Amino acid sequence: MLTDFIANIPQKHIARVGKLLGMFVYCVDLRHRRIVRRNLQFTHPEWSLDRIRRLSRHIFQHLGVTVLEICQMTCFSREDILRKVRIKGKGNLLNAIGSPKGVIMISGHIGNWEMSHLFVSCYIQKPLVLVARQIESKLVDRWIHRFRGHFGNIILYKKRALPKMARTLHQGRAVGLLIDQETKRSEGVEVLFFGRTVNATPVAALLARRYDCPVLPVFCIREADAGLTLVVEPALTLKRTDDVHSDSKANTQIMTSAIEKAVRAYPEQWFWFHKRWKRHYPHLYPEDLARRQRRREKRRVRSKKA
Repeated sequence: MLTDFIANIPQKHIARVGKLLGMFVYCVDLRHRRIVRRNLQFTHPEWSLDRIRRLSRHIFQHLGVTVLEICQMTCFSREDILRKVRIKGKGNLLNAIGSPKGVIMISGHIGNWEMSHLFVSCYIQKPLVLVARQIESKLVDRWIHRFRGHFGNIILYKKRALPKMARTLHQGRAVGLLIDQETKRSEGVEVLFFGRTVNATPVAALLARRYDCPVLPVFCIREADAGLTLVVEPALTLKRTDDVHSDSKANTQIMTSAIEKAVRAYPEQWFWFHKRWKRHYPHLYPEDLARRQRRREKRRVRSKKA
């Protein structure tokens, strides 16, 4: 069958073709190439331009490999996933899963982030509840929603997800969420990421306090041989005082720092295409500011005509 053929394509072939795909996109996609370089220069001002250019190419290559891996993963069985991913920190995962209080797994868009939750659900033989942003393209959103829901995983969109996340933890089950993207000022707290101010969601910190459950940083990293390894860090040591607001901000910083640690270890594997610092440092992305201004002008003209 075709699905069996795709599932059995060796990892090294996926990596080789994916890197070519990434280099093609690097050559033609000026907008995202510019965003990646500016993010790198902003967070690593001590790096030379040659180093930034070289790392930018690796970032595009990594994304190309990840895209092909995700396409291949749609054909994977439970056994395929368990066979293709190694695990580091197995004891950390099993200890947390064994807790009657539930567990929060935090991660970011690093390595093959889509493989993380699929592997964990297969490994522990229990479905996870995952929180995700809705993708603008309805066609892509439906496809990725079905893909993420393999093996019984339940997908929640950010809006109105909090009550269901709370019930999941109350039942002693696992919740997974990515916490490395920018949030609205009204929904986030200010923390430091690479020494720069960003907004981050405090949801994981609030739930961890409310249900006294462990928070595990979990990352699916691509190794030098193109194989994938799920890295499960020890549960984070969180702050707990009588000041809920202060604890929320402090613990969100602890979680953000855990993401930063992983990105610093594998900089070529993070999603630098995201405008992570746009709310506090909009000058980094002047073309996007100009684009928004043009949209506002068009809306103003249309409203006058109406």
